[in-house]
Amino acid sequence: MAGKSMYDVIVIGGGVTGTGTARDCAMRGLNTLLVDKRDFCGGTTGTCMGMIHGGLRYLLHDVDTTRISCIDSGYIQRIAPHLLFRIPFLTIVTKDSSFPIDFYETYMEAYDRFVHLKGGKKHTRLSRDEVLEIEPGVSPNIVGAVTTDEWGINPFRLCAVNALSASEHGADVRNHCLVREFLKDSAGNVQGVAVENTLTGEVSEETARITFIAAGPWTPALAARAGVEVRMRPAKGINIFLDRRITNYAVVAMAVDGRQVVAMPYENATMIGCTDDDYYGDLDNVTATNDEVEYLLQALERVFPTIRQARIMRVMAGVRPTLYEWKPYEDDLSREYEIYDHKNLHGVDGLLSIAGGKLAMYRLMAEHATDAVCRKLGVDVACRTHEEPLPGGDEAVDEDAVADEYNAPRYVVRRLAYRHGSRCRRILDMIREDPALGALVCRCEPVTEAEIRYVIRHEMARTLDDLRRRTRVGSGPCQGARCNFLAAAILADELNLAPGQALAASAEFLQQRWKGKAPILRGDNLAQEELNQAIYNLAGNYPEVAL
Repeated sequence: MAGKSMYDVIVIGGGVTGTGTARDCAMRGLNTLLVDKRDFCGGTTGTCMGMIHGGLRYLLHDVDTTRISCIDSGYIQRIAPHLLFRIPFLTIVTKDSSFPIDFYETYMEAYDRFVHLKGGKKHTRLSRDEVLEIEPGVSPNIVGAVTTDEWGINPFRLCAVNALSASEHGADVRNHCLVREFLKDSAGNVQGVAVENTLTGEVSEETARITFIAAGPWTPALAARAGVEVRMRPAKGINIFLDRRITNYAVVAMAVDGRQVVAMPYENATMIGCTDDDYYGDLDNVTATNDEVEYLLQALERVFPTIRQARIMRVMAGVRPTLYEWKPYEDDLSREYEIYDHKNLHGVDGLLSIAGGKLAMYRLMAEHATDAVCRKLGVDVACRTHEEPLPGGDEAVDEDAVADEYNAPRYVVRRLAYRHGSRCRRILDMIREDPALGALVCRCEPVTEAEIRYVIRHEMARTLDDLRRRTRVGSGPCQGARCNFLAAAILADELNLAPGQALAASAEFLQQRWKGKAPILRGDNLAQEELNQAIYNLAGNYPEVAL
């Protein structure tokens, strides 16, 4: 066992709240340790819809939350401008919609009062013919639509750059580190944690004045091990990914139970989501069902009749850390958050935790969490996370000029600039020094060998799934069929892995991809997967991942 280290604060959880809190703590001068048992954005944050929205749903019952959400959306746009992209929304109104189009227009008129805070555009009311002109795929059996716009973001990159920023401000940042136990004094107060590196097996004891749990739906179980109670009502949601963009608009539809669902552009694909159901299962093995897939497709085909003709790449399932409340329907549960001081609640000092919340308000949540830590430690330093850009967000990238400067394909530069912002030049410099590193490993996205090596060296990617989160390698239509072997070889070369370890990493990645494909294997999808499995078995000798 390694020796003890002493920190001001240990943050448990590498989702957007944990990485954001670690960044804020480090920027305020606190000696900070961030740990996650898997990887940054490997849990709830990585399964969300990736929206930095302005709180439209709160407008009827909590106008101040809408205002605050819009303000924080504006802050996030300023600190990570390269990661955000505008998504125009079409709220489709049919003859049997819950409300007439006049209601939706009035609602959007109220929202218009706040959209300037998030760089949004005011709504427009569209006639049936106008809707069909801009989006021919929509059913002609509609009344019209009302527009708004929100901002999409890559949550994997958002967590990665928050963790990277924390590290660059002096924090000790560790992924693949499992909390084995809480360290306590004789009075039962928390003094830190014992953590195990799940890749190396190394165990260390890390002490801290404050331990902060930001582990999403895993928080109640962790809190129980520390001797305190945090109640949540976990809610499962699934999203479907189509293999291409079928629309450049987010098309909102009504499901059979009255919930709103949406098909929207996401990176190079289309995302359809999401469901909302109470969840009682294994948080480390959340899977989608065919019924959930049908629920979403049924809703969308009423306004987008050809939706079933598109090929589904995979289905993603995750669990929200929703605050506990008895009786309300899942979709009506609050998306607010609470920060708990367990000395006041349970007599256990040295331990704080957070529950609830959402991606769109992550920066504000992290600020309030750090405020609570600072109060406990007697630190009086103002938050600056709304002012200082995240890594890569410090300057705009002229993609055409950069492509000309490096004599690089524009589509490669475009994707690099989106993922890495101004730091894309570091990767292009690697290619300039060694042109062989410009070879495409993943053609779906695209991802170069240089980018893969860069994130291994500088962004703590240690597994193929880590590489997927940092670069989207294996996330495209082939789902790793064409890039998995080569990515595994590069990972092995960078980390000095033995051939058997590289094959095991490759097989593990394919198994993770399988979980998302299993619920939609029928027809052409099933035939394609049978072909993929034959490739794996013959080229990689992977009987353990056979159908």
